[in-house]
Amino acid sequence: QVSARFSKRIQAKIKDLLQQMEEGLKTADPHDCSAYTGWTGIALLYLQLYRVTKNQSHLQRSLDYVKRILRNLNGRRVTFLCGDAGPLAVGAVVYHKLKNESESKECVARLLQLQRTVISPDAELPDELLYGRAGYLYALLYLNTEIGPDTVPQSVVKEVIDAIIESGKSFSKEERKTDRCPLLYQWHRKQYVGAAHGVAGIYYMLMQPIANVDQETLAELVKPSIDYVRHKKFRSGNYPSSLSNETDRLVHWCHGAPGVIHMLMQAYKTFKEDKYLKDAMDCSDVIWQRGLLRKGYGICHGTAGNGYSFLSLYNLTQDKKYLYRACK
Repeated sequence: QVSARFSKRIQAKIKDLLQQMEEGLKTADPHDCSAYTGWTGIALLYLQLYRVTKNQSHLQRSLDYVKRILRNLNGRRVTFLCGDAGPLAVGAVVYHKLKNESESKECVARLLQLQRTVISPDAELPDELLYGRAGYLYALLYLNTEIGPDTVPQSVVKEVIDAIIESGKSFSKEERKTDRCPLLYQWHRKQYVGAAHGVAGIYYMLMQPIANVDQETLAELVKPSIDYVRHKKFRSGNYPSSLSNETDRLVHWCHGAPGVIHMLMQAYKTFKEDKYLKDAMDCSDVIWQRGLLRKGYGICHGTAGNGYSFLSLYNLTQDKKYLYRACK
């Protein structure tokens, strides 16, 4: 259990950082509406603060940002983190929590209009989480988790999943790896491994229970592909940034163990095999030894993203060692 004293310190720091953030936002890019580096990330932060504290003022603050964002969408990208899907999904949830169902449904409808582009083979869309189909799938599943299971019809979710699966099968066949890695993906001509641009993020999304991917697909396509990635692990317990890279250097959520760990934990939950949990624990040791980054506090390649892996592993195992590591 986190001590009352430590909890107080965290709460005081949150208050302090919120003030600093609001001050800094006065000079922030007015056109960056993304959840990744822009205004939707701020709306999401206040939504999370509302979830934890039940303080209505945080929800209201989230709404202020949502209104601003929805006036400025650029239509260039389709994902939760970097595209219009994030602002629309967060907007739908905020309006739903404020019981403004007409505005919430309008956001959902606009989000679903993006689906045609996402599933079109001609769109030349990647499959990864940051800019691709898995990132759009995240937005759909986020709505069904936060608002209700049929907010996005299962048929819409299935079409997106089918497009991701077909793309992976096709590229695997092209690379002659169908037997070893039935679902293979590339981004900018590289077969990335990590959570942001790589297979770890895609497999993680396909294993989400709410995605309802059938057991046969999980067992025959997803599982062997995960095992293929597992065998690329460095002796240190870390993972390469791409399948062809032999440099054991990056320990980030985007590239390396801090992103792959989430795929492994989800594999353990899905397939109930201890090897996945053991590999996740190995990842945790690497992050503990080498993951105190100097690139900032962010999730993608910062201390927050690496600390988050400890919280996730603690939630899964209830082993206090991981809570201790997260607090440190």
